[in-house]
Amino acid sequence: MIEPVAARFNIARYCLEANARLRPHKTAMILVGEASETRMSFAEADLAVRRLAAGLLSLNLPPRSRIMIRMANDADYALTYFATIAAGHVALPSSAQLTAHEAEFLLGNSGAAAVAASAELARDLQLPDGVQLLDPAALARLKQTPPLEGYADTSADDPAYLVYTSGTTGKPKGVLHAQRAAWGRRPMHQGWLGLQESDVLLHAGAFNWTYTLGVGLVDPWAAGATTVLYNGPRDVSIWPKLIERYRATIFAAVPTLYRQILKYGDVKQFDLSSLRHGCTAGEALQPALLAEWQDVMHKPLYEALGMSEISTYISTGPGMAIKPGSPGKPQPGRRVAILPVDSDSTEALPTGEIGLLAVHRSEPSLMLGYWHRPEEEALVYRGDWFLGGDLASLDDDGYLWHHGRNDDVMNAMGYRVSPAEVEAALAEHPAVQEIAVTELRVRADVSVIAAFIVPREGARPDIQDLDAFAHDRLAGYKCPREWRFIDTLPRTANGKVQRKRLAQFS
Repeated sequence: MIEPVAARFNIARYCLEANARLRPHKTAMILVGEASETRMSFAEADLAVRRLAAGLLSLNLPPRSRIMIRMANDADYALTYFATIAAGHVALPSSAQLTAHEAEFLLGNSGAAAVAASAELARDLQLPDGVQLLDPAALARLKQTPPLEGYADTSADDPAYLVYTSGTTGKPKGVLHAQRAAWGRRPMHQGWLGLQESDVLLHAGAFNWTYTLGVGLVDPWAAGATTVLYNGPRDVSIWPKLIERYRATIFAAVPTLYRQILKYGDVKQFDLSSLRHGCTAGEALQPALLAEWQDVMHKPLYEALGMSEISTYISTGPGMAIKPGSPGKPQPGRRVAILPVDSDSTEALPTGEIGLLAVHRSEPSLMLGYWHRPEEEALVYRGDWFLGGDLASLDDDGYLWHHGRNDDVMNAMGYRVSPAEVEAALAEHPAVQEIAVTELRVRADVSVIAAFIVPREGARPDIQDLDAFAHDRLAGYKCPREWRFIDTLPRTANGKVQRKRLAQFS
C-alpha cells in the first residue's frame, strides 16, 4: 500500500514550501525558447506562486472556483496553475490548440469564474456572463500583490484541478482530481522515473498536458529536482541539443518523438553521456522502437501506462527487466486487478486471461469523479474497482499485456480522442451524408485518426476543404490525417456503426 497522505494537503505547498526552505537557490525550472532562457530558483518560484495566489484571492471569487488557463507554453502557465491551487481554487489547464468553440465549451461546462489567457488566445473567446478575463496585463498586476504567508489549508480530498478528456460520448468530460493526487504519484518516482533530487529532467511536452504538468513539474519539484522545458519551434533536432546543453539525466516524451529523434536527430553528434534513461507514455511503445533506441543510445527506455483518471500506474523502471511489448508491472503499492468483461464480478481473473484492467478505489491518485456526469461515473466503477476501459492480461511474472480498448476511444499522439466528437463536428460539412471515425494503423508502429465518409448525392468532397473545415472546429490533434470515401458505413443489425470494421475499407 502507498503511505497514507496527511489529512491537510496542498499540491503547491507539497512541491514548493520545503524546497524554498531547504534549497532556496537551487534551479527549479529552466524554460528554453528559440533564443532565450528563463531560470527560476525554488525560492523565486515559491514567492511568485504565493504572490499570484494572493492576487487571485483579491478577486473575491467564490471558494473552490474553477480558473481556466488558456495560455501559451510559458512560465506564467506553470505559475498560474500552482497559484490557483495555492489559493484553494481549482485549476483548469487547457490546450492552446483548442479552437475558441472548444474552449468556450470547457468554460461553460466547468462553470469557471475566471480565465487566464494569453493576449492572442483571449481575442476570439466569447466569455459567459460573470466570467473574469485575466489577460497578461491583469496577471502582471496580480503578480505584484503582497504574497500569502502560506498556502491554502486544504484537505487532501479537496478538489485541486480539473482536466477534460475524451470519452465515448461526443463532448469532452471533466475529470476532477483531489489535492492528494500529487501524493498518489509517489510510486512512479522509483517505479518508472527513477527520480532523484540530483536529477535534471527534460520533458518534451507543453504545459497544458497533464503528462507535462505531472512528470515535467509536480514530480521533479516533489523530489527537489530541476526540470527543463522547451517552448521554441518544434524542431526534432532540438532534443539531443538540450540533453547535451543542460546535462539532462532523464528525458520524457511520447514514443512518436523518440522515433523521430532516432530518424532525424543525428544523436551521434552530441554528448548524451549524462542521460541515464528515457521515459515514455501516452501511446504504446513498439518493440522495434525500443530495440532501435537501445541499440543506438545504449540507454534504457522505460514505458508507463496510465490515463487521465489516475495518471500512470503500470510501468517499467530502473532495476527491472524490460519485456518488449509489455508496459511493465503495477508500480509498488498499487492495487491492480484484471476483472471479467461480461459480468459484474469483482473476482480477479487468473493469470493469462484477458479482462478489464481495474484499479482500486483506495488509490490516492484516483480522480474524485467526472464533473457533472454521474451516469458516466457510475459506469466506470464496479464495487471497489475503477475500470478505465483497457483490456489486459497479466503473465506469470506479473507483467501486464495490453489488448486494446473495450470501447472506441482513439489515441492521437498521446491524447485520448472521442470518435463521436470528431464525427459530430464533421457531420456539419455540406458534402457529408454520413461519417464514422476510427484509429487506423498505417504502419506497424504508427496509428492515425481516419475519417470514412459517405458523400451526399451529387457532392464531390474535396480533402483540402474537409481538412480546413476540421481545423476550424477541432484542435489539431483531433483532426483526421486520413480521409476515405465509401458507399455505406458498416452497421450492426440494430443500425449501430461498427467502427472496428472500418479498417477493411481502407
